[in-house]
Amino acid sequence: ERDPYGRFPMEASLAFREGFLLRPIINEYLEIFWHQLVSLWPGLQRKPRQFKTVLSHDVDYPFSQLGIDFSRLLLSCGADILKRRSPESALKRFNAWQAVNKGDYRQDFYYTFDRLMDISEKNNLKSTFYFMTACTDPDYDQPYDISHPYLRRLLRDIADRGHEIGLHPSFGTYQDARQTKAEFHHLLKVCAGEGIRQDIWGGRQHFLRWQAATTWRNWSEAGLDYDSTLTFPEHAGFRCGTCFDYPVYDLKQRRGMSLMERPLIVMEESVIRQDLMGLKGSDIFDFINCLKQTCRKYNGDFTLLWHNSTLVGEELWQLYENLLSV
Repeated sequence: ERDPYGRFPMEASLAFREGFLLRPIINEYLEIFWHQLVSLWPGLQRKPRQFKTVLSHDVDYPFSQLGIDFSRLLLSCGADILKRRSPESALKRFNAWQAVNKGDYRQDFYYTFDRLMDISEKNNLKSTFYFMTACTDPDYDQPYDISHPYLRRLLRDIADRGHEIGLHPSFGTYQDARQTKAEFHHLLKVCAGEGIRQDIWGGRQHFLRWQAATTWRNWSEAGLDYDSTLTFPEHAGFRCGTCFDYPVYDLKQRRGMSLMERPLIVMEESVIRQDLMGLKGSDIFDFINCLKQTCRKYNGDFTLLWHNSTLVGEELWQLYENLLSV
């Protein structure tokens, strides 16, 4: 059973059907098991864990105005005025377009990277930015060039500030080992050209497309260290049943892999998009914070995806900051 994008749908999952999608059920069983062990052997010591927030940002659109011609700009401004009834947005868009095309790319709507890193550093957190390096389907991939001078400078800024870079493989890669490897190696090449070195490289599939065994094997063979794709796009929660990273297993070849899975607990679009969960106002904060506190209860990892391109209003920025500081 698959959705139109080839993904396993939430409605077909046991977690959804049995009502435990919002519970890290493996962590719950682990606590029961540990309690029984300690009752038999009181001197047992458990490896300590600490709760942490793991931030990531899928860079589907690094820029909104770069490369936009004047006719497309007018159409967008017209939509701001007539459809969204916001002349202020039209003026802001026009001014941003002028600035970007004069070289001041930091004025772009979607260039939120500096502020994202500022907020992470304020909360003693590290952000990881997942970049695309190819376009395999123009209907779903954004054909930006990771080797563009603006993006090379951005990669250096991220690395210089102590944050991390990762891969966001294109739409057609989740069953394609060769393309996955090629896109990762292109990212490594561009980063190496900027003097960027990392001990660990990971990422997340575009559109959260993933196939059991196949996608994991592709990532492992490409040389990636972890994947963080697994959540349901329709609804945030514990698709993997846990808030711990775990080593993956090749179901076809019956062997362990060097790859780790980093379960994705919340993708912001799942919660705020009206065609998905569609929460509004304080309900957004309350729901996401509940999942965060559940991860804290088990000293787990609260893995949060927030796209750089969705933070286009101060209300969302305030929500984002509040979620990190709580």
